[in-house]
Amino acid sequence: MPELLLLCIILLLLLILLVTLMGFALYSGLGAKITVGTGSPPIRNITLAYKFKQGPYKNCGALFTESCSIGPKLRSIGVFYDDPKQVAPEKCRYIVGSILCEGEEKPSDELIQLYQKFGYKIFSFPEISVAVTTTFPFTTFLSIFLAVRWVYGALAAYIEERKLCAHPFLEIYYGEQIHYMCPLSQQSEFYVPEAKEIENKTNGEQDMDAGHEISGDGEDNVTTVSKDLSAASANATNYCYGKEEVQQSAYSEQNNQTMLKIFKDTGSLSETPTENGAQPSDSGEPSITPAVVQSTTSAPSVPVNGDQEEENHRCEHSCSESGGSNSSFEELELEVNDDKKSEAAVSEHSIQEVDPSKEMMDDKEALQKEKEE
Repeated sequence: MPELLLLCIILLLLLILLVTLMGFALYSGLGAKITVGTGSPPIRNITLAYKFKQGPYKNCGALFTESCSIGPKLRSIGVFYDDPKQVAPEKCRYIVGSILCEGEEKPSDELIQLYQKFGYKIFSFPEISVAVTTTFPFTTFLSIFLAVRWVYGALAAYIEERKLCAHPFLEIYYGEQIHYMCPLSQQSEFYVPEAKEIENKTNGEQDMDAGHEISGDGEDNVTTVSKDLSAASANATNYCYGKEEVQQSAYSEQNNQTMLKIFKDTGSLSETPTENGAQPSDSGEPSITPAVVQSTTSAPSVPVNGDQEEENHRCEHSCSESGGSNSSFEELELEVNDDKKSEAAVSEHSIQEVDPSKEMMDDKEALQKEKEE
């Protein structure tokens, strides 16, 4: 029986604890309705004393405690310049301080000196007509954690959904409410000099990096253009070589035609008269004598032994057909000599590249003179 009573007491205490915790959470703002809207901001133009810090936002609690201890009756304010989802925590910028006066009021010199004594600086925010605003209960320390968890998500969703340009995020602690606002105009005037200096420095570094990237791309483009020019130059050189080869081939063809014409002219000069037995060709042109054909196709062979006798017999037979006179043999020998000279003239023409028509005339004159002799 006593054990059962003890167990009931423990369960009752646990239930009371759970109810107390639930009530504390509800009192701190758990389950509070967060209404985000666009309208008049909760403050007008203000003058504040602040301290600038850069680092994780979770470290701002110490500055809030310090500012509240210096001016416990003043409203506390925090301004957060960067989105922790896009900026590294150690680079996040923020200020924490106290609102010294609002509207047309002027802060007292004693209050300014008091905050300056603790290292605070003085700055002023302008009055704006429209901002994104919301509120959250500020009743316990748990309210801050609940607000960070729920309020900033609601503000971000509202701004993104409506494509608004709203920054930075301001928190104003006043009474039992935390007022949140994001200016929709004159945003740059909410940035303290330290925040602007870091922003300008960051932008300058990004511009330098972009310049280096552009410079690197330009060098690559220059290198690519140089390679293209080199390739084009090589193609042009190959084209020139090819053109030169074509010209040489055409010139060689011209030389071959010239040599063929010289051979025909030589044959027409060295042909024997029709009364001596020469037969015209089918085309009506005179045929070249056998001696000329032999000299143009191959070098004259030197007969040896039996070949010598055969050659003598051939010569004798030729002499008997021409009447057995010595004049026929001398005429054949002259034709052979004339053929050799014409061959030498052709070789000299191909080497020295002289005028073909002039050489043909010279060869004709030389052959005619030798025949007359």
